[in-house]
Amino acid sequence: MTTKTNETASTQIAKKEKTAGELFTEMVVKEFTSTGENLALTNFQKRLCQNYFVTLDAVLKTAEEKRLKKDEKYRDRIAITWQTVNMELLARNVVSAARIGFDPAQKNHINMIPYKNNTTNKYDIVLMEGYRGMELKATKYGLDVPDSVTTELVYSTDNFKPIKKDLKNQVEGYIFEITQPFERGDIVGGFYYFSYTEKPQRNTLVFYTVDEILKRKPEYASVEFWGGEKDNWVTDEATSKRKKEGKVQVEGWYKEMLWKTLRRAAYGNITIDSQKIDDDYLVISTNERKSVDDIADEKVKANANKENLTFDEAELVNEDTGEVTNQVENQPTSQPTQQSSMPGF
Repeated sequence: MTTKTNETASTQIAKKEKTAGELFTEMVVKEFTSTGENLALTNFQKRLCQNYFVTLDAVLKTAEEKRLKKDEKYRDRIAITWQTVNMELLARNVVSAARIGFDPAQKNHINMIPYKNNTTNKYDIVLMEGYRGMELKATKYGLDVPDSVTTELVYSTDNFKPIKKDLKNQVEGYIFEITQPFERGDIVGGFYYFSYTEKPQRNTLVFYTVDEILKRKPEYASVEFWGGEKDNWVTDEATSKRKKEGKVQVEGWYKEMLWKTLRRAAYGNITIDSQKIDDDYLVISTNERKSVDDIADEKVKANANKENLTFDEAELVNEDTGEVTNQVENQPTSQPTQQSSMPGF
């Protein structure tokens, strides 16, 4: 009887134990409601919050590993851990992102990038929408959302003919034929097409040359994603220090990055309905714009007196755009804290 009672008690205790993700969700709700606002999350949104914890925990560990790989004179002195994250800002952003429906566990939904705020000496977690996230937001908040969006890269051997609306053509369209599917040649451009089933007269075709697509390439683009040459870093066996030794060619994911850029351009061109805008949309949009501006300003300050900007394998990259997002600073270094768990866990 005693054994059975003990087993029952153990089972009840196990059921009451909360996962790290559940504790994180409770912390997010607590941080958010501390501002005096009421917050009610659905079960689905709570699950999304737990996904944010799992994903961000991995992001912080990876970012800290990359920070430690940097040369000491370029290494930020503040470790990238849960203890150095701006939790109040994170809570507000996570709540807004979860209520919109962004899921960090889904590829290309949303990217979380730790970026040091030099005013607070803490890391703001920048939420950057991927092209799938842009699609989700455009569908939810768009004024005139197309029924389908087609995005294609055009190669030198393809047959592409745009059909623009005029006096003879009431519906905009195109002819697109892949003549040599396994030897298509070089990428010469691309297009996206908005299609409306019930109102085809609204169909819209937008096409670009490859140079016009590349204009949308981030200023600080990682060769690991976009391809090209990068510095070859090797370890000196005598000193155990890393040094540059020539260049190495990286193939990257050029085709995929061009296609993603087109996709982002397409969904970024869907007009937002001002009547649908809510607080969550404003929080995410405002913070993303501010973060992009802050990152750009810090890059200018950090590299004002440098002829060339170079990054080694310790760079932090937005995987959706291939943009290098870390800052280069000359600051004194100190030993990072060893604890990496979230405060209160």
